Amino acid sequence: MKTMVTRRLVTAALACSAFTLFGAIPTATADPNPQAPPNCTVADLEGVRTGVQFATSAYLFTHPDVNAFFTSLAGLPRDQVLAKVKAYMADNPQVKADITGIRQPLLDIKNRCGAGVAPNPV
Repeated sequence: MKTMVTRRLVTAALACSAFTLFGAIPTATADPNPQAPPNCTVADLEGVRTGVQFATSAYLFTHPDVNAFFTSLAGLPRDQVLAKVKAYMADNPQVKADITGIRQPLLDIKNRCGAGVAPNPV
C-alpha cells in the first residue's frame, strides 16, 4: 500500500512539473454551454483541480515535515482533523501562505465560474 501511494505521489509530482512547464493545453472545440463564462467547463475545472493536486503533491514531497503532519491525520475524525489543521496553520504561517497560494487557482475558477461548473463528473 505504501509503495502504491509513493508511486502515485511521484507520478503526481512529475506530472505537476510537466503541467507547470507546458500549462493547460487549449482545446479547439466549442464551449458546450454558451451561457457559462468562458473556460468554465468541467474539463477546465478538472484541469485546474489536477494542477492544484500535482502542485500540492510536489510541495509535500519537498517539505517532509508538512507531509508528516498531514500524513499523521489519516484515520482521525473530521472534526479532529479540522482542529489540528487550524492549529498547525496558525503555528506555521509560511506553510499556510504556501498552501493557500497553491490552492488559489481552484478558488479562482470556482469564484469565476460559480455554478457553471459541475463539481465532479463521476
